[in-house]
Amino acid sequence: MNRFDRITAILIQLQSRKVVKAQDLADRFDISLRTVYRDIRTLEEAGVPLYGEAGVGYSIVDGYRLPPVMFTQEEAMAFITAEKLMEKLSDSAVQNNFQSAMYKIKSVLRGSEKELVEGLERHIHVREKKKNNTAPGNSLDVLLKAISEKRIVKMTYRAFGNEENTERLMEPIGIYYENEYWYTVGYCHYRNAYRHFRADRMVDIFLTEEIFRMEHASLQKYQEQKKQDLNFRRERVIIKVDKNIAMYLQERKHYYGFVSEVIKGNEIEMTFLTDSLYEGFARWYIMFADYAEIIEPASLNERIIELAEKILQKK
Repeated sequence: MNRFDRITAILIQLQSRKVVKAQDLADRFDISLRTVYRDIRTLEEAGVPLYGEAGVGYSIVDGYRLPPVMFTQEEAMAFITAEKLMEKLSDSAVQNNFQSAMYKIKSVLRGSEKELVEGLERHIHVREKKKNNTAPGNSLDVLLKAISEKRIVKMTYRAFGNEENTERLMEPIGIYYENEYWYTVGYCHYRNAYRHFRADRMVDIFLTEEIFRMEHASLQKYQEQKKQDLNFRRERVIIKVDKNIAMYLQERKHYYGFVSEVIKGNEIEMTFLTDSLYEGFARWYIMFADYAEIIEPASLNERIIELAEKILQKK
């Protein structure tokens, strides 16, 4: 990237966030801090009203905005790809908001870029797995507002395996997408603990006027702490799997704590760290047990035998 393009990109980043750290700019553009300071001075000399605070970062004076810049062809293609994903992977409220934002983005595209985007729209398709989803169409939108405004949500929730709904007051700290479902993490007043809730199991949800009663860490910090806690409880598993079967395990192996694998002749030795050895992992292993061998732990073999005997008793 030449210097002119870099300075333009820095200005765009400054306009997109309230505060931008010099180190973040250095990391993004792979330049030294000295070069960052020089580029910032160039923007100031060009009349951009910037102010910086040591240890905090740089900000643009409120109200200052340059007209929208032109997007590159690659950026335009990325926009339409993201739009297709949002159509399938979010609720109706977020879809509508994203579509509205896309109209604004498309309005500043050049003629050739508009033709490119319109042409690509017919060639990108995201398949959505059919689900029995009766969740309200604004669940993600409500959760995002609650996180932003630090307000408690009230929801009617049906937990897995439970035929009765429960009323919950919850302070959400974040949302995430995993295994084809949206989840939220929040402090549940019903359980007096942090809980994970699947969006498609929400029967109803709305934003209350009540502010959070507690201070919460960010979702990122919460997940980092949970990962550390899980590492203390995880158990190592080593299995050997026939090469012809291993290919069918690729999609799900990470769900069960896959760490690494080594090819040994016609077999693949796979290592896992799992926090559900005798239930989750053992039951998954049974699916391909006739083409595999447990190296360790020995107790897993005993659990497999126990499950097999229960299966035989039902015949």
